Amino acid sequence: MARFVLVHGAWHGAWSWDGIAEDLRAAGHEVDALDLPGHGEDATPHEDITLDSYVARVVEHLGEDGDPVVLVAHSMGGIPVTQALEVRPDRVAKVVYVTSFLPKDGESLQSLAALPENPNDIVVPNCEIKPPDAIIPGWAAKAAFYNRCTDEQSAEAISRLNPQPLPPLATPVAITPERAGSVERHYVACTDDAAIPIALQRRMISESPCATVTEIDSDHSPSICAREELLKALTALG
Repeated sequence: MARFVLVHGAWHGAWSWDGIAEDLRAAGHEVDALDLPGHGEDATPHEDITLDSYVARVVEHLGEDGDPVVLVAHSMGGIPVTQALEVRPDRVAKVVYVTSFLPKDGESLQSLAALPENPNDIVVPNCEIKPPDAIIPGWAAKAAFYNRCTDEQSAEAISRLNPQPLPPLATPVAITPERAGSVERHYVACTDDAAIPIALQRRMISESPCATVTEIDSDHSPSICAREELLKALTALG
């Protein structure tokens, strides 16, 4: 059985993995779903949050003992997870990007979101910027993140979103083939994602090839609307 470390996306927290974490544990795996600084139940002041602080939190949860982990990133979580691979590649057996940003050296979430494969971006143009944060209105979150979820599911998730610190979104990763590039990569692509369109997912995969690519029929939140399919994809890699 594997140890999974789950890293959430922008505006979200560890809570966004609750169902999948429960399923993985029921299957016999060890699961650690973390809150990045300033997210979920973490009270770090947002003016103190940087990409480096996100990375430090991920590295902390990789631990020092035991077998290397299966590190799973959703959405924005792909940015700090990729940088964490550069810091501690020895602690990661494989990394799984779940409809996630997959940056190359020198790329940031901001630069990836601006690529032509994301022509109808719902997120960035509709955020309210209140430094140090970006705030996404509920209607935009529903359209971008939860378009295949029920009204009840999306309303519950939206009620738990918190402001998103800006610096981690604009900071590029600095990675090398010898360290971050040495970790076995896998990708779970969601074909009906309105936040990171499938065309953008496929471009990132083509530029950073993965050992396996699994496509599932899901919106941006497969942990809610395609839980069984996501569980199957993750357990196949555990």
